[in-house]
Amino acid sequence: MTLPNPRYSFAFLIVLAFTLALIAPAYAQLPLKQISNDAFTDTDAQHSTEVEPDTYAWGNTIVSAFQVGRIFGGGGSDIGFSTSTDGGKTWTAGYLPGLTVNYKNGTNSAASDAAVIYDAAHGVWMICTLPIGNNDVVAVSRSTDGLNWSNPVIVTEINSDKNWITCDNTSTSPFYGHCYVEWDSPADGDLVFMSTSTDGGQTWGTAKNTADSLFGIGGQPLVRPNGTVVVPIFSFNSGEMAAFSSTNGGQSWNSSVNIGPVNQHGEAGGLRSAGLPSAAEDGAGNIYVVWSDCSFRPNCNANDLVISSSSNGTNWTSPARIPVVATSSPIDLFIPGLGVDLNTSGASAHLAVTTYAYSNTNCSFSTCQLYVGFTTSQDAGKTWTAGKVLAGPMSISWLPNTFSGYMVADYLGTSYVNGNPFGVFAVAKAPSNGKFNQEMYTTSSPLLVSANEPTYSSAGEKPIPGIKGDKVRKFYDLDGEYPIPRKSMSKK
Repeated sequence: MTLPNPRYSFAFLIVLAFTLALIAPAYAQLPLKQISNDAFTDTDAQHSTEVEPDTYAWGNTIVSAFQVGRIFGGGGSDIGFSTSTDGGKTWTAGYLPGLTVNYKNGTNSAASDAAVIYDAAHGVWMICTLPIGNNDVVAVSRSTDGLNWSNPVIVTEINSDKNWITCDNTSTSPFYGHCYVEWDSPADGDLVFMSTSTDGGQTWGTAKNTADSLFGIGGQPLVRPNGTVVVPIFSFNSGEMAAFSSTNGGQSWNSSVNIGPVNQHGEAGGLRSAGLPSAAEDGAGNIYVVWSDCSFRPNCNANDLVISSSSNGTNWTSPARIPVVATSSPIDLFIPGLGVDLNTSGASAHLAVTTYAYSNTNCSFSTCQLYVGFTTSQDAGKTWTAGKVLAGPMSISWLPNTFSGYMVADYLGTSYVNGNPFGVFAVAKAPSNGKFNQEMYTTSSPLLVSANEPTYSSAGEKPIPGIKGDKVRKFYDLDGEYPIPRKSMSKK
């Protein structure tokens, strides 16, 4: 159901979802499908919980990966996966072996930060993770079918956080088959590192820094068809969203360029919301970055989602507000997961964003109502459909607690398969029998809209002058056992 007025459409749907939740067990406007569950019983974790999913699609296959059994001090009991080999119709779930002490001879106490990629040149799926032990390192688990996974290969022993992975999948690229992992090192003040593999993730090269010794967090590397690697990231050097690149297959990494300023409203209720970017590219190598930002709201009283794009990774468009709701709305949007259809490009690129939201930003731990919603664009982000609710309302008390807040995710995953977008996200229900009830879900059908769906443009909207966010972040190692003070995001 969609209303023609963007000012009220998403707000009305959220109210409708809340009403339906009172009279029926359904949690969504679209049918959902649970794709995994936390079956662990170790006493370190909060069971049953699953958080922080990423996804990647290639052909008919979608692989998602996430933390299972969230631990207060960092990471989960293990990393779980759920894979569909038939375009999202059916899913097979499991856990990565050899990663933690909780499953198949692992040696680490926990694991976090799962990121998924497919290496077309070597026919290998990879899940990049952050094993947590005496030192937080980066590892890669490999699979030829997305279902059976190897023991982890260590990428680096450097103290690490917020790792991400990509591969060059363009057969005409001079670096076809190169894969790249990015991370930051909290022990080094969040200095950013990159490592390259040319053999399907079996071995990894020496860790390298950018030419300007970038400090940052949340990098998501992408490879353009010409082989240029572009890494959108939040920069502690500038306090802005930024990007850096490599044009020689990872032999060296260029200095960063700024994309745009970041102003964020702190989410109420003690929710953990890291404010990280989500990045994806279309078939021509145009890159899109989405993050939460309050620059368009009076007094910075809630977050919108904003988007910037680039055709080369160097020159970026000014951040534009995605018009999911009106700027006068009390709805607060955060933790976006962007997906772009690689079979589309340019002005006709198809985009989808899954996001969490509060129905009213002025709430407390006991009153906040958390939802999952989505919006889509068929014209490279020029116009967007009105937001639709997927799940909710959820109470904050239903979520596992961490040293930096109650958690559903630091990031989300959305992927297109055969032209159809699927989001994967954590949905929490009321705990029972002493256990949480928060597992991974996706939609039973794609996040598609009808051909006559009304769309709304943010063209002409400008950030409000002088707006400054109130985000007071806990600058910690987001996934380590021990919080490590971070550089301030407001540093200029």
